[in-house]
Amino acid sequence: MTAKNQKDHLLNKLNRMENKIQPDLLDWTAGKVKGFYGKEFISTNNGGVKLVKITSFSKYPLHKHPEKTEYAYVIKGNVEFNIENIQYTSEAGDFFIFPSNTNHAIENNTNEECLLLIGEIKI
Repeated sequence: MTAKNQKDHLLNKLNRMENKIQPDLLDWTAGKVKGFYGKEFISTNNGGVKLVKITSFSKYPLHKHPEKTEYAYVIKGNVEFNIENIQYTSEAGDFFIFPSNTNHAIENNTNEECLLLIGEIKI
């Protein structure tokens, strides 16, 4: 596919997107790791955004992404983030960035469900 065709394809995809997304009408989809569920809001060739629910005492293991930068906005709960072996605690309203090739993990060590807005920007 030529660069122009890729651009046209992306523009067509963006033009078909909903202007308003109602998360309550979307189904939770089980993630790759037990205890993690998502509702995808937007997904394009260069990134995406989703709502992520983390059940109590669930952990997404240490990993990294060579092709993208991720970010997380804490909506509800007290998730723990491990970013390059530095442990961070969080509360609603906190924002975290995981640059490409940065080891990171997410863990909910509480009895409460946590909600995050997770995004990715492909580089």
